[in-house]
Amino acid sequence: MSQQSRHPFRHPSTMISAIEAETRIRALICPLSQQDPASTIEGVLITQALGRILAQPVSSPMDFPHWDNSAMDGYAVRYGDVAHATPENPVTLKVIEKIAAGDHSQRLLQNGEAARIFTGSILPPGADTIVPQEGVQTQDPQMIQIKEAPSTIGAFVRHQGEYYRAGTPLLPAGIRLNASDLGVLAAAQYSQVAVYRPLRVGLLSTGNELVAADTPAPLSPGQLVDSNQVALGALLQTLGITPIALGIVPDDPLRLKATIAQSLGELDVLISSGGVSVGDYDYVEQILEDLGAHLAVRAVAVKPGKPLTVAQFALNPSGPLYFGLPGNPVSALVSFWRFVQPALEHLSGWEQSPSDRQVTGYTTADLQGDSQRETYVWGKSIWGTDPRSQTSPAPPGYWFTPACGSKSSGNIIHLSQVNTLAVVPLGQRSLGAGSPVALWRLG
Repeated sequence: MSQQSRHPFRHPSTMISAIEAETRIRALICPLSQQDPASTIEGVLITQALGRILAQPVSSPMDFPHWDNSAMDGYAVRYGDVAHATPENPVTLKVIEKIAAGDHSQRLLQNGEAARIFTGSILPPGADTIVPQEGVQTQDPQMIQIKEAPSTIGAFVRHQGEYYRAGTPLLPAGIRLNASDLGVLAAAQYSQVAVYRPLRVGLLSTGNELVAADTPAPLSPGQLVDSNQVALGALLQTLGITPIALGIVPDDPLRLKATIAQSLGELDVLISSGGVSVGDYDYVEQILEDLGAHLAVRAVAVKPGKPLTVAQFALNPSGPLYFGLPGNPVSALVSFWRFVQPALEHLSGWEQSPSDRQVTGYTTADLQGDSQRETYVWGKSIWGTDPRSQTSPAPPGYWFTPACGSKSSGNIIHLSQVNTLAVVPLGQRSLGAGSPVALWRLG
């Protein structure tokens, strides 16, 4: 029986470019930032906010620093007293008090006086400059001698509001909170922060041949371990998403349709792997159409990863998205990195362009392309000079080395520890070693 007769409703899978696919996918997305805040924003403790997307801009009623303070251990002085100090004509000042961190003085510093001060301590009234203790000679605890004038008035003083002015924007909405962001929030006395809820992403694999990773060895002839569910689930976790595992569904169109239909009301996104090519047991596209989905992408001119299905279910204005990835493990992961991850980041409210992770580097080896498809070569990139030669005239930059082994889309073994995809443009059959190359940094 012909393939067409087995799939009488299948549409021709005309390939579109990667950029066109990216554009179509983005057009489907209604980010959490544009949905009802009552259902998309939640407050969490800052100790639990690492990796979450900030939903509202943050400001503080406090200046940073909160007051003028010393950047060094030393002595607070009046600049006019020491501006002309030289080794030949040193200036002698009387030390009137000691100001420890956490203390503050109400005593006005007069001409000819200094105050012993420590890093972070508030400047006493009248002082405008710090002389580090290394530049001071002490005659006794109450007298110091300064033989070199400070470079300028205000030297080693951290002025109130120098870092941040109260009421101005502190952190913008749409950022993924990292450790330093949480430190900023803590310093601004935020114990809780408004973030977007985590995305609800379902994950399933299709195929009669698949078994779970914990299946006892040895495998029966023809069986394959479902590595996609594990790897894709881990990639979701790196985005702060706990995947909803829907397991392995056999090549049974009724069971697959039921699984997809039952999960849609609970999900923002459903990701499957396998069943999106043109084989006799690839039912996904027909099932999606039966369920009323709008298919926006069917095939992309990329290698690996040509069979990519992207659809939207119109259950509501922000209806769930469907990503059908190829079953071959390399194709599945490359498709996720290239298309799914940017879509999830945009949907989550993260205001980052996919181009932010693209850099230009150089390749240490020849890279093979394809006349009909944009080609992604997986491997590792490091920052530095050409690792092939210590005397290379090339400037420092990212240097890419492809992974060893077969470039088959089924070869997951040599994906271990890769951090970069090198992009050979559509229609370009090769890039020679040392050539500039576009790099898609993973992570």
